[in-house]
Amino acid sequence: MLRPEIGGAVASLTRDGVDILRRMPDGSTDVLEAACFPLTPYANRIADGVFVFEGREIALPVQPAFAPHALHGDGWLSVWSVEARDDSSATLIHRHAPDDWAWAYEARQTFRLNDAGLSIGLSMTNRSDEPMPAGLGLHPYFPVTSKTRLRFDATQVWGGGVDEVPTTLLPVLQIHDWSGGPRVAEAPFVDNAYVGGGTAVLSEPGRITTVTASDNAGWRHIFTPGGNFCCIEPVTHRPDAAHAPESEASGWTVLAPGETLAMSMDVSAQG
Repeated sequence: MLRPEIGGAVASLTRDGVDILRRMPDGSTDVLEAACFPLTPYANRIADGVFVFEGREIALPVQPAFAPHALHGDGWLSVWSVEARDDSSATLIHRHAPDDWAWAYEARQTFRLNDAGLSIGLSMTNRSDEPMPAGLGLHPYFPVTSKTRLRFDATQVWGGGVDEVPTTLLPVLQIHDWSGGPRVAEAPFVDNAYVGGGTAVLSEPGRITTVTASDNAGWRHIFTPGGNFCCIEPVTHRPDAAHAPESEASGWTVLAPGETLAMSMDVSAQG
């Protein structure tokens, strides 16, 4: 079930009557209660909501709950339109007119159901007449029980810093190592981007959910706040990439007029 009017969000995804993604409560209009939502035109935080691009200062709106930083762009806070749909697929579109984000862009989400789960494609095209910085991500929420384990391999993780903006690449052991498949319920609070995450596997007795993403989504932002869900967010750039040195392979992309950035995520379940 989709909620285009609430940030282009997914409200639920089930297989054989079992929730694969965390179900959005009936009647909710809070995108943060959704099953999944898109991150455009950037993912995660931009420190203090300000950055400089090609000599111009860009000051972004800051949501009070996440101050002082800008978070996840505007796609998740916007109304999307249904461009196409049938029994097993749909396309949503969001057209952004220049405002605090000074460039026009057009974002699309394509959803395709299959026997195992759901494939989501997310793209963004620069519709302005000048270069535009860009990044993408998807923000799925997964149900967690006391027996749920999460396993994936990562090379490093972004940490350090203050006010939830990481500044340093660290060994995964300094945050939390998921390579052995530990129980999510026993993990510390994690809100960090892992490098080279590859395929993530959530498992519990009788059930396995896998999360894969396109190669250009080379970071997995993991959020384990405790409780009945966790997030495994594939994104195309590291946190606060708008402030990364130009020499760093941060994933921060510059789109020429008419150019498109695209990524995808597949969520599948067995059992």
